[in-house]
Amino acid sequence: MKKIFVINAGQKFGHSGGEFNHTLTNWTIDYFKQHEGYEVKTTDINNPYDLNEEVNKFVWADLIIYHTPIWWFQVPFGFKEYLDRVFTEGNNKGIYVSDGRHRINPTRNYGTGGSLQGRKYMLTTTWNAPSDAFTIEGEFFHQHNVDEGVMFGFHRMNAFVGLSKLDSFHFYDVMKNPNIEYYQKAYIEHLDAQVKSL
Repeated sequence: MKKIFVINAGQKFGHSGGEFNHTLTNWTIDYFKQHEGYEVKTTDINNPYDLNEEVNKFVWADLIIYHTPIWWFQVPFGFKEYLDRVFTEGNNKGIYVSDGRHRINPTRNYGTGGSLQGRKYMLTTTWNAPSDAFTIEGEFFHQHNVDEGVMFGFHRMNAFVGLSKLDSFHFYDVMKNPNIEYYQKAYIEHLDAQVKSL
């Protein structure tokens, strides 16, 4: 039985109701319910959570799936608070032990003190920006894709605690030009391909 932890970081704030990430989370849960051999736990960052329970979910899971919108080129503040609090609580409780360095050679092995080796994660992001903003010369992101650009630090955070990366999936132009039917099909196909590696 493979253990899946799904995090809905679609924060409710201002004009955002977090609806698309809520829908995306439901697609993910439904996918695993329709396939045998999976146990799923979830967290919605909008709801109260217990820090030790959240630490235990990370330690328990074979795969963590993050669903987050991008606000002002970062994850929402509620999701950042969740990560800061849960990962800090996870020190010496199964998420990480140290930054990996030793006094004998303090400039080496930084980022190797994580405790989640053998587990994987997958990131999805939702954007108002169109995909062309990342790929066309002269457009806003200067041809830096999401994973190597805006989300680089997020991926290093996961590496720091020992998680291995599965391919990400990014949803573009979801406010002004959403294509929900296309994205649902494409995402499920992506999920199919990624879970085969578990």
